[in-house]
Amino acid sequence: MRSILPLWSLLLSLLLAPPTFGDLQPRIPQRRTYDTHQYYALELDPTLSPSSASSISQSLGVELVEPLGELAGHWLVRSADSFTPSHNSSTIARRDLPQNTIDPTLKKRWNAIPSSTGKRSLTPLSLRKRAKRHRSPLPRYPHSSRADDSELLYAQNELHLADPMLGLQWHLINQEMRDIELNVTGLWGRGVTGEGVHVVIVDDGLDLNSQDLKDNFFAEGSYDFNDHTELPLPRLSDDQHGTRCAGEIAAVPNDVCGVGVSYSAKIAGVRILSAPISDADEAAALNYAYQQNDIYSCSWGPPDDGKSMEAPEGIILKAMVNGVQNGRDGKGSIFVFAAGNGGGVDDQCNFDGYTNSIFSITVGAVDRKGLHPYYSEMCAAMMMVAPSSGSGDHIHTTDVGENKCAHTHGGTSAAAPLAVGVFALALSVRPDLTWRDFQHIAVRNCVFFNPDDPDWQKTAAGRMFSYKYGYGRLDAGLFVEAAEKWKLVKPQAWFDSPAVYLPTTSPADVTQRQEDDSDSDITPTPSQNETNPEPVVVPTGSFITEDGVTSTYEVTKGMLKDSNFERLEHITVRVWIEHQRRGDVEVEITSPNGITSVLSRQRRFDEDDSGYPGWKFMSLKHWEEDPVGTWTIRVKDQVHPEKTGRFIAWSLQLWGEVIDPALAKTWAPAEEGQPDEEETGSDPTAVVSQKPKPTEHLPGDHGEASGEADKPGLGSTTDAPLSAPTDSTNEDITEPTSPTDADADEGFFSGITTLASSSTWIAGAGMIIVLAGAAVGAIFYYRVRRRRRNLFGLANNGEGGARGGYAPVSDDMPMGLLERGRRKLGGKSAGGGMAGSKELYDAFGDGPSDEEDDEDSADERSALRYHDDFLGDDDEHSPTTKTEYKDDPEPESAEKGEEEGKSDKGKGKAGEGESASGSSGSWQDAAEDVGRV
Repeated sequence: MRSILPLWSLLLSLLLAPPTFGDLQPRIPQRRTYDTHQYYALELDPTLSPSSASSISQSLGVELVEPLGELAGHWLVRSADSFTPSHNSSTIARRDLPQNTIDPTLKKRWNAIPSSTGKRSLTPLSLRKRAKRHRSPLPRYPHSSRADDSELLYAQNELHLADPMLGLQWHLINQEMRDIELNVTGLWGRGVTGEGVHVVIVDDGLDLNSQDLKDNFFAEGSYDFNDHTELPLPRLSDDQHGTRCAGEIAAVPNDVCGVGVSYSAKIAGVRILSAPISDADEAAALNYAYQQNDIYSCSWGPPDDGKSMEAPEGIILKAMVNGVQNGRDGKGSIFVFAAGNGGGVDDQCNFDGYTNSIFSITVGAVDRKGLHPYYSEMCAAMMMVAPSSGSGDHIHTTDVGENKCAHTHGGTSAAAPLAVGVFALALSVRPDLTWRDFQHIAVRNCVFFNPDDPDWQKTAAGRMFSYKYGYGRLDAGLFVEAAEKWKLVKPQAWFDSPAVYLPTTSPADVTQRQEDDSDSDITPTPSQNETNPEPVVVPTGSFITEDGVTSTYEVTKGMLKDSNFERLEHITVRVWIEHQRRGDVEVEITSPNGITSVLSRQRRFDEDDSGYPGWKFMSLKHWEEDPVGTWTIRVKDQVHPEKTGRFIAWSLQLWGEVIDPALAKTWAPAEEGQPDEEETGSDPTAVVSQKPKPTEHLPGDHGEASGEADKPGLGSTTDAPLSAPTDSTNEDITEPTSPTDADADEGFFSGITTLASSSTWIAGAGMIIVLAGAAVGAIFYYRVRRRRRNLFGLANNGEGGARGGYAPVSDDMPMGLLERGRRKLGGKSAGGGMAGSKELYDAFGDGPSDEEDDEDSADERSALRYHDDFLGDDDEHSPTTKTEYKDDPEPESAEKGEEEGKSDKGKGKAGEGESASGSSGSWQDAAEDVGRV
């Protein structure tokens, strides 16, 4: 039995006389030794003293290391036992555990400790690594014109900003499109520059020696959880991302590079992305110095690969809850997360539990032309958008090095820090704002733009919402002015529905389920028969059809009153769905007012067969809507008939503002013996992987690719765009004013039944079929005749065969060639004809041929490149031989880039003038058609 660290006596004296919020200093974590010890999170009753924790640790034969971050009742313990537990995350508690999860001796000791001692759980800690969100090697794009220099001259002459890169920082001062900039110069002129606010960059480090950052560096709020040292310096060749994000927020005015949005704010660094970390370290990182650090900038998350689904669970979830409830003297830490860069592979931010959370603010991207970049993910949890790369430019900011500048920063991980900078400006004038106040201000004051974009839809509260843009584009001037006048919201309230189970159906009786009263029963439980004592598990839930399976739940005024619930903010929906191919499943929920939130659309690369075992979706689309009435959920499966599934159950949770603050309660994740709100169905094998870098899945052409504002996004392709509300600040709850409002988001195949009921349409369809048949016959005749001519050598033209022949498609075709739509082919076969397999894939929006023409320019050489880092910056100084998390250098000259382009075969470029929006509705439509064929 190992002895207890003598440090516990010191901890005892500290914890028995807890300081106030304002006096609490961050605990410096001890260095970890994961290579020689197994670490555990020990949870005890929070009222127990440290001496009780040491006593229980002694009984277990483990070493008491320290309190686990800022979580009350949680302790970090370790054992030097040679036994290595499974990496599957399991918890020793009051429930049975799978075997081979933990050292049997330790499990036996745990079970021998009486529950009356206050024990709760003991969780083995595995290492994770999170991903950054940004990257690509593209040249600098200067502005083509200087239409209006007045704002730049004001900043230079009146504000005395001499930063040489200020003219390139179009996100701050846009001389071509003033409406797209953040609108900060007016605030700077008033002296609103972020003074007194502390921002922490949770990322891969922060270069505190940079001339742009050293004067604003906040050492007390910083720590390196990868190397367990106090200074979070970039130590790896690809540790540039955190420094670049920090420069966007707090680069000081000087004669180096550019300036930050809130250039008087202090900036701290918490390093977690450069090596695997445990859940305990991630939880501690999200609460680090949470009485000094105000805003947490997080440009990372699960992989943006279109097939991952992961959420913060256990102590990580508890840390986020602890942050919003206890951080900043109880006003709440402000967590800002980048939406993700997987739009080109159909990824959606509702599959990322960090962005899909009521406790965070999710920020997407808009490019320098005010368009939606194809990489920026869409979802119902989107709060707002901020400037980032696309349509020929990037974000210009600070880089690693004493006076180094970055010109290829981008992705949603560059948009999120700009929002953080704006929030710092608001917090400097209203330090009393709570975490929920920031969300309320954003909903009311983000700017409605691109009014003709069909993804916009009016909410029941009369505001415009988009899965691409959330509630709109962030405007610093409007946001700060609204914050100055804002009345604080009352405490949070919530309402939980019970789990709603669906009746059991089979494919054979789906069409009769509405007539069969026996199908209205609640899901049956496993049964036994007299001849077989073993339970017979009956398949439960409703078989999911192409048209969808629906279920309803009614919310009454009495239910809300009993929950002290007054005004709606977020809604969350948990679903239990079994399916053989998760990417086929689509989920929508419709409110009593007819407003539909798309919670998930198809993901063509998601072939996981685990379904949705309690995954929690979140939507902001129903903010301040009257929730009383019947809510309807629909789950459908429109592709791959051979892959089937069942909709088992769901539950609805409403979040909002209390009626009576005196009766307010504090929400907490469920404890043992209650419905498990912490486990949301993440892949258990993900605990052994490192968080991808923000630079991992940002495509190589994120800066040059054109954006769009004409694709339907996640909404219906047939719904007409809605007009903007006449009063965007209208506080009244309104009913939808047209059938278009009520029928929003009815799916890709909405309107088919209406068309089918029209005799005119049927007659027209018949004529189309006749004409199509004639056309097919003509084509067949022509091809047969041509083939006969080819047999006699009449059409070969000396090239060894007929032109235009299709080569077989290889099964190992790189996924990168499937990830983009709207590509032109540029290669030819060796014989002079078009390359067959490439031409075949072009029908589905494939990339160019492997053989590019020699005159392709340098900026074409990296299109279609998908990196192994999460969000994707381009690095100007990383070794070119490094393959893991490597930022490629930008070309030093056009000639050098041209030479590299010639040798970099197979990396195409979006066609001139094309949108290159990989996850557009057009691609989804095509994917559905192919799936049906």
